[in-house]
Amino acid sequence: MPPIANVLSIAGSDPSGGAGIQADLKSFSANGVYGMAVVTALTAQNTRGVAGVERVSPSFVAAQIDAVFADIAVDAVKIGMVATADIARAIARSLLRHGARNIVLDPVMVAKGGDRLLAEEAVEALRADLLPLCDLVTPNLPEIAALLGEPEPQTPGAMGTAARCLLACGPRAVLLKGGHLPGPECPDVLARTGETVWFEGPRHETRNTHGTGCTLSAAIAAQLAITGDLVEAVRLAKAYTAGAIAAADALSVGGGHGPTHHFHAVWARSAGAPRAAAR
Repeated sequence: MPPIANVLSIAGSDPSGGAGIQADLKSFSANGVYGMAVVTALTAQNTRGVAGVERVSPSFVAAQIDAVFADIAVDAVKIGMVATADIARAIARSLLRHGARNIVLDPVMVAKGGDRLLAEEAVEALRADLLPLCDLVTPNLPEIAALLGEPEPQTPGAMGTAARCLLACGPRAVLLKGGHLPGPECPDVLARTGETVWFEGPRHETRNTHGTGCTLSAAIAAQLAITGDLVEAVRLAKAYTAGAIAAADALSVGGGHGPTHHFHAVWARSAGAPRAAAR
């Protein structure tokens, strides 16, 4: 039996458990890998919004990364909230120094409730320092517009064009997520040199989608560590995330945008004790 893969999340913390490193670790476990986490920022947030952010110093982010790589074989890395330009550059230097592979970047810029999680000046550091290291970057439509300095794509055709344009910034592949498009379908497009692959999927009507981007990118990193095949990793991760969204209403977490159900495939539903009502 082959060893279980080890996958590292570099991201911010969500104390409500739906996004950030908490979502990443759940997604890693549900996809069959051992999860580790380097914290870039502490947030005070819940399903209704973000009340505050405390950023970790770039040097301590680097120290956390160094500690993991000094002791553990890292098979893939997922990067989420980097918060500042200095943290982005510290992450890039550390991953280069350790020869990290199978790097998946989710360019977290704005929380589900609209709160900004990436400083304006950090966008250029993301483009210049992190994108060239990545095997895959997974922006949504507003994020790719910010990264390219262009209007947000409004059609599948424009999505394909934007994804190919982002390749010029250096990532080996781009998965552009179409969830912000109107309509019953959520098309995603995977672009890499010489190849464009579309992934179609139905839209699930639920407001419990907090942390969906974190969950998907973490699942892709996990499956990339297992399979070594990017297209297969995206396919398996999308199927997993779609199931987590479809089952999200089985959870009762907060009064805003609730989380997806990361363990939908392994938890048996039970009535359990009644939950306290959200205040």
